Amino acid sequence: MTAIYILWRRQLTRFVRTRSRIIGALGQPIIFLVAIGFGLNPIFQKAGGGNYIQFLAPGIIVMTVLFTSIFTGLEIIWDKQFGFLKETFVAPVPRWQILLGKVLGGATVAMIQGFLVFAITLVAGFRPMHWSSLPLAFLFLFLVAMVSSTFGAAVAARLDDMQAFPLIFNFLVQPLFYLSGAIFPLKNLPMLMDFITKINPFSYGVDGLRYAFSGVNVFSPWTSAAVLVGVFIILMAFGVYQFSKVQL
Repeated sequence: MTAIYILWRRQLTRFVRTRSRIIGALGQPIIFLVAIGFGLNPIFQKAGGGNYIQFLAPGIIVMTVLFTSIFTGLEIIWDKQFGFLKETFVAPVPRWQILLGKVLGGATVAMIQGFLVFAITLVAGFRPMHWSSLPLAFLFLFLVAMVSSTFGAAVAARLDDMQAFPLIFNFLVQPLFYLSGAIFPLKNLPMLMDFITKINPFSYGVDGLRYAFSGVNVFSPWTSAAVLVGVFIILMAFGVYQFSKVQL
């Protein structure tokens, strides 16, 4: 377990030292809140949906956690190229501990960013229905962070080109976010989109967080939590297998 702690602390330290990364990661959520949130709020209200900021804020927080934690994979490719991962692999440590340490580090960094964006949404006018539900909200955020961090690590285990990872990010992760119900309701969708949103694990993360903040949900919170935990276990098993095939 010492290896898990060391890898977790290394990623956290790297993040804290990179102040530009902290500031830069806040740019996109702010743009979404201002441009989309306030821009579409009158239309959303006329359609009978209420305050769009209240609807959008949970999705923006999930977006921050998702986009931040997925780049755990990019750090793994970096470590593969510059030797740190090789030094870790030759140590008498099971590779699942290496993977878990990386995943926990990426998830922790993403949670920090999520807390910052949550504070920004409060400034923008978002208000949770019950402040006592914050632990449940942060539980769903943590599950989203673990799923996306594990996904990024598992994909990166088989990649050696740092330029290939952003392409995968644009091809897979962004569509998963836009089709998660983060920026539009999941009800009354066309059949194809309804199917995609229901097999998208991040739909359950957004819906669970929205339930914790406002009591509005499409899926049962127990179903949302179970789906996220199940997807994490599957991705973790896949990631361990991929790590076992890495040759440095």
